Formats: sequence, structure tokens, C-alpha cells
Amino acid sequence: MIGKVTRGQGVARLLSYLYGPGRRNEHIDPHIVAGFRLPMALEPGTDARGDWDFRHLVGVLTSPLDTLRHTPLALPIWQCSIRAAPADRTLSDDEWADIAEEVMHRTGFAPRGDDEACRWIAVRHADDHIHLVAVLAREDGRNPNVHRDYYKVADACHVAEKGFDLTRTAPADRTAAPRPTRAETELADRQNWPEPPRTTLRRYVATAAAGAETEGDFFAALEHAGVLVKVRHSARTPGEITGYAVALPHHNKEQNQPVWFSGGKLAANLTLPKLRKRWSAPQEGNRFDRRPFGGVGLTHEERSAAYQQAARATATATWQMRHIQDPAVRADVAAATSDVLHVTAALTGNRELARAADFYDRAAREPYGRQPPLTPYGTNLRTAARALALSGIRGQRGNRPSLAGVLSHLVVQLAALIEAIAEHRQLQQRAAQAAAARKAAAQLSRLSRPTPRPPSPTLPPTPPNYTAEQNAARLAATGFPIPLSHQLADSPYRISAPTPTPLGPYRRRGPSR
Repeated sequence: MIGKVTRGQGVARLLSYLYGPGRRNEHIDPHIVAGFRLPMALEPGTDARGDWDFRHLVGVLTSPLDTLRHTPLALPIWQCSIRAAPADRTLSDDEWADIAEEVMHRTGFAPRGDDEACRWIAVRHADDHIHLVAVLAREDGRNPNVHRDYYKVADACHVAEKGFDLTRTAPADRTAAPRPTRAETELADRQNWPEPPRTTLRRYVATAAAGAETEGDFFAALEHAGVLVKVRHSARTPGEITGYAVALPHHNKEQNQPVWFSGGKLAANLTLPKLRKRWSAPQEGNRFDRRPFGGVGLTHEERSAAYQQAARATATATWQMRHIQDPAVRADVAAATSDVLHVTAALTGNRELARAADFYDRAAREPYGRQPPLTPYGTNLRTAARALALSGIRGQRGNRPSLAGVLSHLVVQLAALIEAIAEHRQLQQRAAQAAAARKAAAQLSRLSRPTPRPPSPTLPPTPPNYTAEQNAARLAATGFPIPLSHQLADSPYRISAPTPTPLGPYRRRGPSR
């Protein structure tokens, strides 16, 4: 059961929508199932033409606004839609009324037994959901407390799931990135953009951070990708950068001004203070002195060696996820895996890899925006990601790698690592993160399937190819299509990876460097 909260100013327009036909005539039999009074006493009537007449209901709901002892809230109309899962049974009006009362009680807008609380109603116009409408003004003249109302609604939904035996949802842990707003989604549809700008910018920022070693590298990579960047300077310390915002050149306001998104509006782990914790050196000199994302002048053998070494580092990380029990190590490896996946997707320009990186992002984050401590194990993966960024091939026309060639082994190893992370998140009882990891692993497994070959007419048919449902760890055992072992010794992009030996937590013993 999911609750979505919005705020507004006028209740009359909201009631017209709730009792109207809907955008696609989906509203059937709208009626009040619960409220601060008996539903029968609150139900709106009709006028002489047979249309709904909301004047009395609007007046009854909003009258406490006239007796407030303090300034009314800027957006005094609170609306919350509560929707059951598609697989859940159809609830009765009485059951929906119980759920509505639980939500109003837990939010504190109308606690049970409080006769001077906010006035509210619950409207049902479909089988699977209701809409709660509350005026944020108590009858005793006080403003209600709206702090953390969304999380209180989620708690009430979890109580309803348990009480009515409905589909359970994962508790809110703030690992999900902010979703594009409805306006952003509709604008993308009108402009025929492949996705909302917020989603595109989140991917650009995550990729730039993964390939950067310093703050200067990060800003330079964003500008090289065509992203508009502005920084925020400290009011106390001249020259000190305290934040940043990004925008796409084609996403402008009516005044032809860019629409900016700060790092925190993209994801909790993309704020500048949290990004700085992962970089080994502070910003020095000109922040645009970094060479562009992707190597220039490297041979095919050198680039291939970097991809092979990234695959080996990923395979080692899979072993570490399964055998090292330290939660700090596992959290850091899970976060660093996102770097390798984002850089690989950016260098290939493969849309399916980019989708896998988007799927996995939630599984990489720690709850409530916490930053996992850096460990040698996660650092090894981040080093691999930076080496991939410097050995990038996307800028070389006609020389982009294919998944069937040099990237195949890396994608298979990433799928195996993310499967291990999914198991870890499941053991932590973080269902949403486990589901995100499994979705990304399935996407990578589909990409890494060998291309079917027709059987030879003179030879027995070849064994069937692996399917996406098979464990990625088995796929990882297949031979790398381009042997590169003889190239690794002389490659300048050799990445030190720990040998999978029985190690304890990183505080007692670290990897060989």
C-alpha cells in the first residue's frame, strides 16, 4: 500500500476533480467513506442542473481557517492518495474508512479522541484507492505539525498491510533517488526526450564522479559531457566552493534560463560534501585542467588490458562480498560497484547498460543518506573505474567495443557481483534495495548471453546457450573471447587487485597493493 502526499491552496478545485469523471473516465461512483463527521452528513448534494454542489462542504471544511490564532500555512490543503497493490483484494468502504482514520491518527492531523483536530474527508472513486483531503487548521486555532508527514503516512500504510493481510512494501529508508515530478515527465513527453532531465543529469553526475580522482576532474568531466555547471561559493570564506548545480542546455524556463538541479536533488550521495569524501586529493589550481573523459592515444591492447583488469577486480569483489562479513566492507563494495557500472555504460554508449546502472543505483546507497566508510576493497573497484574512464574508447570513432568482445567478460562479472549484493541486501531485510540489485543483475545477464549460432550440418548440434535465468556466476566461468593475459604485464593500466584468500575484516588485514 502506497501513500502519496501533495499540498495546495484551494479545496473546491480538488473536490471537483475527485467527484469528476477523471482524466480517462476512470472515476466511478465517487463518495465519502470517512471524515471528521459521519460520511452521510458530509456528502455533497446536487444543484438544479444535476451537477455536484460543493459550496456547503467547502465551507464546512475551511471554516477553521477563519479562526486561526496564527498565520495560516502557505499551502493549507493537504491531499493524500492511498493505493493498494494490484494483486490485493478489493477492500470494502468500511475497511478503507479504517485505513483513512489510521492515516489521520498517525499524521497527528486528527488523532482519535481529539475533538479539536483538523477537519478532513476520505473520498473513494475507484476500487483500489482513496483520497484524503484535510484542511491544515485545527479547530482550537492552532496550526498542526506537518513535519515528516510522508513518513507517518508510510507507517500507517504498513499497519494497514499487516492488519488487512495486504501486499507488504519495504519501509522507507531514503535510498531511492528523487523521482522526476509530473511536470518534468510531461515536458519530456511533449519534447520527445528519451527521459526527464533529472534522470539524465543524475547519470551524468554519477559517471563523472566515478571517473574523477579530484574535484577538478569531476567538474571538468561534467563540462566535457556538455552539462552546464555552476558552483556555490561560501559567504564566509571567499573562494571556497560549498556546492554545485547542473543543468542541460536544452532544458530552460520560460525566460530562457536553465533549470538547475543541485546534487542533493539528484541523489542523497551526490552532494558535494559526500563526493569529496571519495576523492583522494583536494582541488588544486584551475578546475578545468583535466583531460577529457576517455583516453587519447592509447593502443587497443592497452584499453583491452584495462577492461580485463576491471573484470578481475570485479570478480575479486564478488568473492569479498560472499566471504568477508564486515558490514563496512560490504557497504563500500556495494557503493563502488555503481562506479564501475556507470563508467562502463558511458564508455560504450550502450543504452541497456545505462538502464542497468540506473536500476542498481538504489542498491548501492546506504539508508538515510549515510556515507559508508572507505575501505581498501571498495577503493580497488574505484581505481578500476577510473582506469576505465582514462582508457575510454567512446571518443574514438569506429573503435567502440562490443559486448560480444572485450566487454563480455566484464559484464558477466558485474552481473555476478550484483547478484551477491542482492543476496546481502536481502539478508539485511532491505527488500527495495535487493529488488533493485536483482533487476540490474537480470539486465546484465541478458546482455551477456552468447549470440546463438546455427548448428553445423555435419557436426552434432552445439549445447544450448545459457539463459538469463541461469546464475551469472556460472556464466563468469566461460572463457574470455579475446585472450589478453600476455598483455597485462606491460600494460600501464594494470590495477592491483587482492587475491581471493581467506581474509578477515579490513581493519585487521588489508589487500595487497
